[in-house]
Amino acid sequence: MTTLIAAVVIVVFVTIFSIQNAAPVAISFLFWKFGASLAVAIFLSALCGLILGVIVTYVIMEKKRRRSARETFK
Repeated sequence: MTTLIAAVVIVVFVTIFSIQNAAPVAISFLFWKFGASLAVAIFLSALCGLILGVIVTYVIMEKKRRRSARETFK
């Protein structure tokens, strides 16, 4: 339950921060160059961070589960 509350608070803060910084900006990444709202860039960055965090957490938990399963059979 605490994790859910923390996630909601973070989403609210990112949303408020994005809305307050909605100016258009030029974005360059490797060979791509395009213009977008800073709010969109902030949101996409937060979303990418969330996705990477979930993937890393899943990999770590899976390794622990496999290690635990191996120790059970020994």
